[in-house]
Amino acid sequence: MRGSDLSAYRDQHFKGSRSEQERLLRLTTTLYVGNLSFYTTEEQIHELFSKAGEVKRIVMGLDRFRKTPCGFCFVEYYTRLDAENCIRYVNGTRLDDRIVRADWDAGFIEGRQYGRGKTGGQVRDEYRTDFDPGRGGFGKIVQQRVTSSHSPTEGGTDEKLDSEPDVAPPSKRMKTSHVEVDEQGDRASDDLAIPIDPPNPLSRA
Repeated sequence: MRGSDLSAYRDQHFKGSRSEQERLLRLTTTLYVGNLSFYTTEEQIHELFSKAGEVKRIVMGLDRFRKTPCGFCFVEYYTRLDAENCIRYVNGTRLDDRIVRADWDAGFIEGRQYGRGKTGGQVRDEYRTDFDPGRGGFGKIVQQRVTSSHSPTEGGTDEKLDSEPDVAPPSKRMKTSHVEVDEQGDRASDDLAIPIDPPNPLSRA
């Protein structure tokens, strides 16, 4: 992906027309960064992303209720050229043993630092069925069901799990030619637009 290229992802919560969103995406110096560990610090992010240019500010993504990091952030540069260098050279590299993903963002607005999931974090971390130690273990819905299954009933026995898993059905997801975008408008699969084809290993750390 060249630094100036735009991905197929578009924020469904953008307040404005599609043409205005496209215009801002081609002028912005702000990047959305996803697939971060909950334990990655702002200092670590600054150290990595400043390799592409001078960073103006970093806004950490937070759980809406707990106000703790929840795996994403916004990085703003002073110049478009530095932001393009970040897309070209930093996107797809490792931080805290995770592949970080950077994508163009139309610009940070207060309130966007909070997760959009029902439980306060990101949507992807509610429906995950895999165990990810860097992002709180199992998905929030799975954790709630496990907790519920071990809660004694009035008869003194444990509740049984429902036969159907409590995850979003496939029909609730819309697939574009490059990315999946869920109905909540969150970036699906690493929280942002990730190409279906894996990146060239020769250009990724």
